[in-house]
Amino acid sequence: MGPSGALTMPKISLDMPAELVEDLRKHVGDEHKFVSLADAVRTACRKLLDQLDEIDARHGRGGD
Repeated sequence: MGPSGALTMPKISLDMPAELVEDLRKHVGDEHKFVSLADAVRTACRKLLDQLDEIDARHGRGGD
């Protein structure tokens, strides 16, 4: 969180295969799960991190 307690949102740039972008875009927009491509990527990253935390916990590795 930032100094005022607000969530900070740093911008990142990455290269991604076109096939992944096309697949993600099928789930973005009105009547779909995500409001934007960025929302889809953030959600996927959160889910992956949750899964990695579960794996670490099963293997007795501490997490932050």
